[in-house]
Amino acid sequence: MTVERGLRLMAGVMVLLSLVLAHYFSLYWLWLTVFVGLNLLQSAFTNWCPAMSILRALGLKGAACISGE
Repeated sequence: MTVERGLRLMAGVMVLLSLVLAHYFSLYWLWLTVFVGLNLLQSAFTNWCPAMSILRALGLKGAACISGE
């Protein structure tokens, strides 16, 4: 699995988890969804995300460049 795929997996799990927790426990868990969304938004502009650093430290590799750049 690549870092990019791992990041999408992590974000999806966190959003779904926060929705389940908000439904069963407290609506304050929706702030986790807000945090994930804002983090994804800023990473689109800065090309940096803390979760990517964590995934790289866990041994995931970046996607291979297909276009040869």
